[in-house]
Amino acid sequence: MSRIILTAAIRGSHAIVNRVAKKVEEAIEKFGPDQKVELPNTGYYLPIIWGILGIPVTKLGDMPRVVEYCKNLLPPIPDEKNWLPYLGPGLDAGMATLLSYDMEEALKYLEDPLPYLPLAEDCDDEHLWLGAADDRIMRKRGVEFVDGTAPGFAAIVGAAPDNETAVKIAKELQEKNLYVFMASDHNGVNMAEQLKEEGVQLGWTTRLVPFGKDTSAAIHAMGFATRVAMAFGGVKPGDYVKILRYNKNRVFAFVMALGHVTDEWYAAAAGCINWGFPTIADSNIPQILPTGVCTYEHVVSNVPHDQIVSKAIEVRGLKIQVAKVPVPVSYGPAFEGERIGKDAMHVELAGPKAMGVEFCTSAPLDEVQDGKIELVGPDFKDMEEGSRHSLGILVTVAGRKMQEDFEPILERQIHHFLNWAEGVLHIGQRDIIWLRISKKAMEKGFSAIHFGKILHARFHSEFNNIVDKIQVNIYTEEDKVKLLLDKARTVWKERDERLAGLTDDAVDTFYSCTLCQSFAPNHVCIITPERPGLCGAYNWLDGKAAYEINPTGPNQPVKKGEVVDEKLGKWKGVDEFVYPTSHNTIQSFSAYSIMNDPMTSCGCFECITVVLPMANGVMIVDRDSTCMTPCGMTFSTLAGTVGGGLQTPGFIGMSKFYIGSKKFISADGGFKRIVWMPKALKEQLKDMLVKRSEEIGIPDFYDKIATEEDATTEEEVIEFMNKVGHPALEMEPMM
Repeated sequence: MSRIILTAAIRGSHAIVNRVAKKVEEAIEKFGPDQKVELPNTGYYLPIIWGILGIPVTKLGDMPRVVEYCKNLLPPIPDEKNWLPYLGPGLDAGMATLLSYDMEEALKYLEDPLPYLPLAEDCDDEHLWLGAADDRIMRKRGVEFVDGTAPGFAAIVGAAPDNETAVKIAKELQEKNLYVFMASDHNGVNMAEQLKEEGVQLGWTTRLVPFGKDTSAAIHAMGFATRVAMAFGGVKPGDYVKILRYNKNRVFAFVMALGHVTDEWYAAAAGCINWGFPTIADSNIPQILPTGVCTYEHVVSNVPHDQIVSKAIEVRGLKIQVAKVPVPVSYGPAFEGERIGKDAMHVELAGPKAMGVEFCTSAPLDEVQDGKIELVGPDFKDMEEGSRHSLGILVTVAGRKMQEDFEPILERQIHHFLNWAEGVLHIGQRDIIWLRISKKAMEKGFSAIHFGKILHARFHSEFNNIVDKIQVNIYTEEDKVKLLLDKARTVWKERDERLAGLTDDAVDTFYSCTLCQSFAPNHVCIITPERPGLCGAYNWLDGKAAYEINPTGPNQPVKKGEVVDEKLGKWKGVDEFVYPTSHNTIQSFSAYSIMNDPMTSCGCFECITVVLPMANGVMIVDRDSTCMTPCGMTFSTLAGTVGGGLQTPGFIGMSKFYIGSKKFISADGGFKRIVWMPKALKEQLKDMLVKRSEEIGIPDFYDKIATEEDATTEEEVIEFMNKVGHPALEMEPMM
């Protein structure tokens, strides 16, 4: 290891540890040792300290112990005679740096005014810095690392030499589907500030995340990665060897240093190497090219800006797959969360004040002309700026393996495929779509025909095993849109009736989903017609289609076999599949019980159901909720109990759709056991809950479900239940 790098990293770490020690001392003097200290809405305390040391820092009085640990970890600053060309001392100094940063950033949440915009996914006009991601965001975005939508992240410190270069680097990283985490500054400027000046939308929805302007804010990227190991990988807090190994092998991240590398940057980079994350710099600093801790090189420098993204991907060992789509704008999932306000909009399509429909159907091979894209009606360039128009999109597919049941699966992808185009905002599906095309997209030559080009390219790319031909018709004439809408609604009604009648008992095969094993190695999801995947993204037909598309992929057919316990939902064939697939960890699980061998969870679940024993019922909380629940834990804390492929009686992760299923914990009393859920979730699912209430013969059951406005403790839930006459009070005990 270069003596220059080693000396700078250790010297920087000494300065950081001493600085943080002083801040901790001053904070205790000002607020007292019992002052609560935390990052917003997380069950992982200060995640680096919790993950590496297993120490739950909950108050200021817990910090001096960690400060002392950091001081003991620091090696002496080497000189010309006292140094060895090894990584060890630098890695120790780097670890002390990151542990100290964890405390330094937590102290900021005691400041007034708060320098961050907590619990927000996106920046607003007044606030640029988002600070630490809460567990809701971490788990929501973690799904993308699981399914490969996001292959990794770039942690950028500093700033590009000019705004144009900053935008080019950011767009290239977005096009590679990577998240971009930004912190620190170079000459007083941060890359996030450069992007903001150029009107680039920043936040989690566009994958351009500004954590903070201080170098210490980079710890939020490392905290994100560390929580991922615990949440999805089932790694226990304090098991630092597995934390670091998990990140090296599963979380593909790297540091990109833009600008003059200071002692503090060296110290932080040394810390990141512990996680297997290399540094790629644009400045002429000493390199560390031998492999060892990182997959390949540890530090690569003097990389030109037009090559720095590709070099970083190469050094980290990332495998990027991006389908080339022939459109004049940037294209990738990073643009799916892009907002287009009225002032930035050229034209609005469909929405609440115009007709809209997107519909996918299949036809015989000889009736479909592959690549044919036809526009009927005016193109976007012929529409008056700021105007609103109806829109119809008809995708006709043909293939030797195409089945009618696959049509709705393909149809649902239209939303994602169109939304990935920069300058296109797409909301909804079927007949509730709403689109906006930006002025910037128009300036680059985007047209309605490009909708067809996107769909043709992406359907071929993603579904080439079942689709041989794709033809797209686009309608902006209102009469044509109306004709397509009438046809589509007739087909949708038939589809819904067919799907509604599909039950677990009617099939002999379920489907597995092991997508999440990239993050939760022992988790196996079994998808049935009446119990979709716990992430809410995969139902039984999706599993069937995915197997047809990729017979060796994560969705495999699982023969039910002999019934072991009909009430619990146990089958011999399912257990025989689950045991080896979970790496001989899970011997058996029940599809319909929360109490007896419940299904495992990875961490991607939309909701968590928890038994409230005194209430003789269950509460349900969704990932968007930040409120305290009657079981005494928030969603983020509960997720740490349920996730990581664990089998925990009394707790299950699940999709929102499963709440309305007739098989919802049917072995334990089913739908009538629901006693509490957050108000927002209850209102969101009202139609489904009311329908199910009528099916069980209790039409007013919806009103008997308490929310946080009625109860925040289990005792208050019981009081509410008695007040409304909840049926769970008369049911047999759950425990």
